Amino acid sequence: MTAFDPANHRVVPLRGFEELTVGERFALPSRTLTDANFAAFQQVSCDNHPIHYDAEYCRANGHEGLLAHGLQVLSFTAAGAGLFPHVIGEALIGFVEVQAKFLKGVYAGDTLYPALTITELKPQRTTGLVTMAATVHNQKRDLVLDGKHVYLLRLKQPRS
Repeated sequence: MTAFDPANHRVVPLRGFEELTVGERFALPSRTLTDANFAAFQQVSCDNHPIHYDAEYCRANGHEGLLAHGLQVLSFTAAGAGLFPHVIGEALIGFVEVQAKFLKGVYAGDTLYPALTITELKPQRTTGLVTMAATVHNQKRDLVLDGKHVYLLRLKQPRS
């Protein structure tokens, strides 16, 4: 029997930048937003606009309920919620860019289905940039967020 080594305890096998492929999709866990999520995000963000916490204000302004903060919806695309960071392991240097378009309102009771899909792999001398489309759909199959993430990874071997 081989001795246990914590360094070999992995959720998924490690893969380097060179082993990633354009079109590879990383689904993130679906989540149903609740009033508690809204309250917690308000505490963290300090956003006190009534569109996020006053139901009567929302109804008076044509919304069906409390409107989720855009950054709250964007946070559901965090790569750390899924397998991508486990796949790349210590090759990750950093999260270097994010863009997002908020296409539809998100309300308490909505279930969100986020995903990241590799759209570009740009090798450099000793690092590589991984560009991923970030999408969030709701339970009605509506695309509510369309964006992109860019991650900087170490290459296994320096390029000549």
